[in-house]
Amino acid sequence: MPVDHYENFPVASVLLPRRLVPAVEAIYAFARSADDLADEGEASPAERLAALQSYEDALGAIERGETAPNPMFARLAGVIRQYRLPLQPFRDLLSAFRQDVQTTRYPNFALLLDYCRRSANPVGLLMLSLYGAADARNVRDSDAICSALQLINFWQDVRIDRAKDRIYIPLEDLERFGVRPEQLDNCEAGAPWCALMAFEVARARALMLDGAPLALRLPGRIGWELRLVVQGGLRILEAIEQAGYDVFRRRPRLNKRDWLLIVWRALRM
Repeated sequence: MPVDHYENFPVASVLLPRRLVPAVEAIYAFARSADDLADEGEASPAERLAALQSYEDALGAIERGETAPNPMFARLAGVIRQYRLPLQPFRDLLSAFRQDVQTTRYPNFALLLDYCRRSANPVGLLMLSLYGAADARNVRDSDAICSALQLINFWQDVRIDRAKDRIYIPLEDLERFGVRPEQLDNCEAGAPWCALMAFEVARARALMLDGAPLALRLPGRIGWELRLVVQGGLRILEAIEQAGYDVFRRRPRLNKRDWLLIVWRALRM
C-alpha cells in the first residue's frame, strides 16, 4: 500500500508479522482516507468537516455493535473486536484531521505537541495494542517517538505545508529567532532561519532519543521495526543539518546508502 500521505504508519512492513497485516491495513485505510478528506481535493471546509463527521458517526455505530454497510468500516469493526482495540485513538485522529481543516498556525510548542498527541501518537498506541504491549511505560515512550516523527515531518515539509497555507513551526519560535512568516514564501534560508531550524531539529532529536529505549525493550519484530523507525527519523534530522537547514531547496530524501546506515545503526543500538 502507498504511504505517501500517512508517513508515520509502518504499513505491511517486511518486519510486520503476516497475521497482523490485515489489521494494520484496516486501520491504515481508516487513517489515510480520513486524512485525505481533510487535505486532498477541492472540497470546502464545511464539506470536509461533514465528511469527517460521517467517520465519527461510523465509529459510534461500531461502538454500539451495529453492522457497518461500508466495507472499510466493516473490516475495521472486525479488527477492533478481534484485538479489543480502544476507540479513543481513532477519535483522536479524527480530531486532528478536523483541526487541519480549521487551524493553520500554532502560537506555541505546547499547542503543536497537543496536535501531535492526536495526529501521530494514536498510531503508536494502536500498534502496541495489536502486539499486546500497551502498558503505561511503553505508551509513554511510543508517544515520544511518534510526536518526534510528526515534528520531523513538519521540519522537512515546511515548503509543502506553506503551499497549503499552513505553518507548523510555532509562531513564538519564529518571533524568537527573527523569522517572518513571509520569509517562508521567499524560501529564505539565511542565518536567522538556520538558527531556528537548528533549535527545532535539536528539539525533535531530544524527543526521539527520549522514547528510543522502547525499541530495546520490545522483543522480536516490533522491536526491530522501532529501531529502524528511530534511526530513520534521526537520519532525516542529520540530512536537514547537512543541507544547511535549507529544506526549501533540499528536502531530505533517504537513499540506499542512508538505509544501509540506518540498518547498521539499528543493529548497534
